[in-house]
Amino acid sequence: MADDQRSTTPGGTDLGAALDVLLRFGVAMMHAGDTAFRVRAAMARLARALGMDTLAVQVMIGSLQATARRGAETATQVREIGPPGIDAQRIVSLETLAQASRPRLTARELAAALDTLEQARPHYPIVVVAGAIGLASASFSYLNGGDALGTVAAAVAGGTGQAVRALLFRRHLNQFAVTAVCAVLTAGLYCALVAGLAASGFGPGHAAGFIFSVLFLVPGFPLVAGLLDSVQHQTMAAVGRLAYAAMILLAASIGLSAVTAIAGIAVVPASALPGGLEPWTLVLRALASFAGGVAFAVLYNSPPATLLVVGAMSLAGNELRLALHDLGLALAPATFFGALLVGLIATLARHRLHHPRIVLTVPSIIIMTPGLFAFQAIVMVNQGAAQAAIIAGANCFFIVGAMAMGLVAARFITERR
Repeated sequence: MADDQRSTTPGGTDLGAALDVLLRFGVAMMHAGDTAFRVRAAMARLARALGMDTLAVQVMIGSLQATARRGAETATQVREIGPPGIDAQRIVSLETLAQASRPRLTARELAAALDTLEQARPHYPIVVVAGAIGLASASFSYLNGGDALGTVAAAVAGGTGQAVRALLFRRHLNQFAVTAVCAVLTAGLYCALVAGLAASGFGPGHAAGFIFSVLFLVPGFPLVAGLLDSVQHQTMAAVGRLAYAAMILLAASIGLSAVTAIAGIAVVPASALPGGLEPWTLVLRALASFAGGVAFAVLYNSPPATLLVVGAMSLAGNELRLALHDLGLALAPATFFGALLVGLIATLARHRLHHPRIVLTVPSIIIMTPGLFAFQAIVMVNQGAAQAAIIAGANCFFIVGAMAMGLVAARFITERR
């Protein structure tokens, strides 16, 4: 709440009212999935435009607190953020609004701009997003050794699961419960399709499709944003985001574990695509990587102008990662170099597109997610093989860390601050 002392901004707006709309802007950025350090920078820019002398902001995943000063007057307010979300288009719009701000901006003008942004509809309807996720699931299954049946089943199950999740989210249901339910539904549908169509039952060639049919549940945006906030010393926001992402992953794992236990799945996934640098293999991998990147850009409601760029970045980064692995480099360092390339390309692309880096990088690196190691960890835990589960979980951890650190390294290389 604001204190009793009152002052006005250059546009005649009460300082408390100006701070209130500024916090509304910050909440919108956080709810869209932007990083805390970008939220602070954008709010500071708008605070100067609103005539505030200083602004101190405390960013947490569930709330924003800010204290503003103008002359001898101060005001302090707190706003709740609500459940996290992801909307790449809104991130672009909000950061553009902050960058375009000029001195003597009024709270009424800022509020009107926010009203307009909040009324914008998503670029892609539920059916289009579900189809994109089906395509992504099929691409990931192919890249990780899935056979033809497993790849088709992954496409059907993944698209159906995403459609159900979108409909449940429209009812504002608990995100963790929805994640667990969708994991059970998607994995169960996948197993039903394979059981009904496979002559020999569930085999190694079907394991990749099983895990990648639920890849849309991986909280890629919160994971990357949390790690970036961590290296920018935004500790409270980083811890909150990483805890949220861990809970989403736990909910998805519980759903998968239930299906594996009921279905009695106990298989070792097939090997990924054969090693070597044969031209035909490179072409097919490139197409699958491109499709996966575009699909996740659609899922995150990225602007249409970014879709081909994200697809090309996903293609370049994943092809480098897989080529290095084929040549004998371990998967974690190969993933680091793939993510580094994605981050460097994003630096060039964002200057042309005028979009934040996170809107380009996150959907581009989801293709590198070590889903098969996560699958192995879940299956081994269900079988009581603790040592094998720990090894698989450690591999998953190192590869996810390499993804994030590749993006961080690219940021350190290309940014002066």
